[in-house]
Amino acid sequence: MNINNETILKTGDWVKGKSADGELVIGYIDSLTNLDEIVKVNVITSDNKTTVGKTIHMRNKNVKKMPDSKVANKEQVRFLIDLALSTGDEDWFNELSSQLNSMRQLVSGVK
Repeated sequence: MNINNETILKTGDWVKGKSADGELVIGYIDSLTNLDEIVKVNVITSDNKTTVGKTIHMRNKNVKKMPDSKVANKEQVRFLIDLALSTGDEDWFNELSSQLNSMRQLVSGVK
């Protein structure tokens, strides 16, 4: 757990920042260390397309935790399910699938 901009970072947090090469990176933390203040970030999007899909090392001070999203509709949940599948995050996929099923049950109960 590293402290960055008053925020404690942890594995799984979505972050954005600049790589050592100055590339804008958005991804999630794969792992981190306290000793050298390095985080390993799985890159989901970047202005350098060759970095997308890779895990890169970034200095803790160069990343910022992204705010938690507030999902409001089924389309947003479906998009996040696709993202969970592409990142291989089974727990997040299960959580989102459950949320989508709850939304479907709510809608079918109204009819």
